Amino acid sequence: MSASDPTPLSKIPNFDPRAVPVRAVDSHLPAVPTDRLTAEALRQRFLAPPVWQPEVRAEPRFVQRQPASAAVLVPLVMRPEPTLLLTQRTTQLRNHSGQIAFPGGRVDAQDAGVTDAALREAEEEVGLARDQVEVLGTLPTYTTGTAFVITPVVALVHPGFTLMPNPAEVAEAFEVPLAFLLDPSHHRRHAHEFNGVVREWFSMPWPGTQDGGQGGGTERFIWGATAGMLRNLYRFMAA
Repeated sequence: MSASDPTPLSKIPNFDPRAVPVRAVDSHLPAVPTDRLTAEALRQRFLAPPVWQPEVRAEPRFVQRQPASAAVLVPLVMRPEPTLLLTQRTTQLRNHSGQIAFPGGRVDAQDAGVTDAALREAEEEVGLARDQVEVLGTLPTYTTGTAFVITPVVALVHPGFTLMPNPAEVAEAFEVPLAFLLDPSHHRRHAHEFNGVVREWFSMPWPGTQDGGQGGGTERFIWGATAGMLRNLYRFMAA
């Protein structure tokens, strides 16, 4: 990293994204109607996509190196109330440690493409078998400040699967209601200035539940790249 490169947020001393003030909440935007969240409606949306534009495409670059291709699986679990499967990364990982993320990672040479990479990573990280996954399509790429060019691969996941998180990469896997994430009244905007560089990002804190259901009452602070890609999913579904 050269002296002119911006510092990654994770490397700023004592930086806590939860402590950064909320600049705005997008309550003025409509939520995605629940009738668009059924399996058939999601299939049709990807078969005949609307005219739309992604809102978030790239973060400020933190490193000077060649961009690397990566892929994540956006697993939509088709429960009676559809959910999104996410992971809590372990704290010892080099990139985005401790953060909430989609299953995914770098596209390897042996992968047939980004879809194959996303499916492989999901199987390696959380034990999600390919035969439980129905790929719908992809969203536009999202480039992180660490120079990963990520392709989100959106898929339906049919209930009945058993997860086996890899303890070297995943501290926990959990589900969040899809309707919650696709309601902009839960999308919060933040900005933080450090060394003259202003970073802006979304957060979508999921409070969980207090009755033993999904979330278990523990707040899941979804922010950064994961929230940015979810914001693009919202734009795609709301268009």
